[in-house]
Amino acid sequence: MSSRKVDLVAVMDHPPRVRALQRVLGAVDDDIDPVVDLWRPYLDGLDNLPPDGRFLLVGNHTQGGAEALLIPYAVRREIGVRVRPLADRQFGQMRGLPGDLLAAFGGVVGAPETARELMRHDETVLVFPGGGREIPKFKGEEYTLRWQGRSGFARIAVETGYPIIPVGLVGGDDVYRSLTPRDSAWGRFSQALSSRFGGRDDMAIPLMRGIGPTLIPRPERMYLRFGTPIDTSTPLGIDTTDWVEEVKRRTQTALEQILDDLLSLRETDPYRGLSPLAWSRAARP
Repeated sequence: MSSRKVDLVAVMDHPPRVRALQRVLGAVDDDIDPVVDLWRPYLDGLDNLPPDGRFLLVGNHTQGGAEALLIPYAVRREIGVRVRPLADRQFGQMRGLPGDLLAAFGGVVGAPETARELMRHDETVLVFPGGGREIPKFKGEEYTLRWQGRSGFARIAVETGYPIIPVGLVGGDDVYRSLTPRDSAWGRFSQALSSRFGGRDDMAIPLMRGIGPTLIPRPERMYLRFGTPIDTSTPLGIDTTDWVEEVKRRTQTALEQILDDLLSLRETDPYRGLSPLAWSRAARP
């Protein structure tokens, strides 16, 4: 893993168009609380957030993408710090308006050296170890973590002594319904296309639908939970490589348990479809 130094000021020194977007997003941020309250997401575990903001959030990606907005929002609202999301290289290097919006939102390319520098400055960092490949879900893959070979987040957290907060979101994989499994004819064809034009077959796109046969997102309540902090300090007498794998295992186990618990909670929540008639009986933390 590279140890190349990164100038954080240079990384965050954006061109005027991005700074303009930052001002717009800041103004929206100040007035967004009533809008989110109307949406009424289920927010739990906020008392697990260290008030100094020095922690690494490790979450799951969903097809709806609500986690990328709701996690930073909830942290800012609770302890008043700005979250720095680490973007998959493929997304972090986007050009034009999408790339400008990502930068204005505080996102940076998820390179190890950038993460180290953010942590050296005690920034609050958010990472999705599955990266972009965890977003498109084929039938039967909802709320599963695709972390194969991804342990960099644990390695850097151990190096810097950063505590890890697992954070899980349920609801985002249900705004669209995948129609075919990965091993179907469409799945194989989509993987071949992804490999041919993108150089990687793990970005294959499933056949999906939202409301009815359309791609209009289904109304779904979002359920977000912040887990108990995981201490990454290396115990005496334990090999660092082994400890990194153990931290990764503990984080993945904790996040999978959060997702299982939220899925069970949602099963009995009459407000899961955002029906206003069921609000009075909605599940609350």
